[in-house]
Amino acid sequence: MQVYEVSQINEYLRLRFEEDEFLAGVFIRGEISNYKVYPSGHHYFTLKDSQSALRCVMFRGNAYRLRFRPENGMKVIACGRISVFPRDGAYQLYCTELTPDGVGDLHVAFEQLKAKLQAEGLFAQQRKKPLPRFPHRIAIVTSSAGAALHDMLRILRRRYPLTEVVLLAVRVQGAEAPLEIAAALRYANRYRVADLVITGRGGGSIEDLWAFNDERVARAIAESEIPVISAVGHEPDFTISDFVADLRAATPSNAAELAVPDQTELRQELAAKQTLLLTLMQKRLKAERQHVAALAGSRSLRDPMNYLNDRRMLTDYLQRRLNAAAQREVSASRERFVRLTAKLDAMSPLKVLGRGYSFARDERGSVVRSVHQLTVGETLRLEFADGCAHAQITDLEDAHEKRSHDL
Repeated sequence: MQVYEVSQINEYLRLRFEEDEFLAGVFIRGEISNYKVYPSGHHYFTLKDSQSALRCVMFRGNAYRLRFRPENGMKVIACGRISVFPRDGAYQLYCTELTPDGVGDLHVAFEQLKAKLQAEGLFAQQRKKPLPRFPHRIAIVTSSAGAALHDMLRILRRRYPLTEVVLLAVRVQGAEAPLEIAAALRYANRYRVADLVITGRGGGSIEDLWAFNDERVARAIAESEIPVISAVGHEPDFTISDFVADLRAATPSNAAELAVPDQTELRQELAAKQTLLLTLMQKRLKAERQHVAALAGSRSLRDPMNYLNDRRMLTDYLQRRLNAAAQREVSASRERFVRLTAKLDAMSPLKVLGRGYSFARDERGSVVRSVHQLTVGETLRLEFADGCAHAQITDLEDAHEKRSHDL
């Protein structure tokens, strides 16, 4: 009987799996669970259905090509080979491709990035910058060979030839396009090459337009201090750039129309304002002429000396009236003062004393108002109208007790 090592059995099984053509390239539908990305860049997860589960690994090189972010609970179709990992003795799927089940991976990637940037507030309306009404210079970030560029240049020259155009030529599709577009946007901001930026391209498939769904392009637009118009594809096409930009144009031609005013409309507006200004000036001149004519017929201009003499006489009359009114007011005030002085004098304590009355103060200087404030032997100060005297208390008699005694 031959005895084998564990590693020998695992290696034997691995070779058997490798020889099986069916397992060399299999497509498996399942639900992702336990999805993990390690620092090495390798992705580990499990595919499961209602009855079974299968361990999977996707190495960094294959994972880099993913256009969406796999998540737990997502239905996917995985493609790869099934083999045994000798160290653990467990078979697993070595995944080379991963696509969402039911919808395309580009659609999933679009929705995931859209949700992510929206949660960060990059689509918020309050972030949108206003476009200059009369841009001095416009930077166009697009392909130099595309028909979209020629359409925009033609419309810009026709509508507003005063605007200068700076072309920042980039690739608009392919793996290198997002990096070039983002770099051109940052260049435009760093060197302030324009006061408005248009970025976009003509129509195409979702794959052709995908550069404008790239996160690097979206963040470059969001970081731009210069207002950005996004003009990608045709009317039905929406990209992430459209949501982040300050203004979305349905087409590149529409972007050129939105970027500058129409010189024909401006001329019409200026002509209308000129007509209005002339009308207002004519009305003002007519009113001033009428005013001058009215002044010319006035007495003050026809006979200024008599007019001045009349004004002087009126001034003298008003001066006399003012002096008389002031004198009457002074007399009335003096009479009121005399009456009030007489009333005050009548209420003066000195007047009361002059009629034969006096009042007493105790040794502390307080006015004595009641017999109950006094004690026998206490010295009082009696004040009269013409002087004062001192007296000593020898006896006290309550008025109430006196009346009772008399009765």
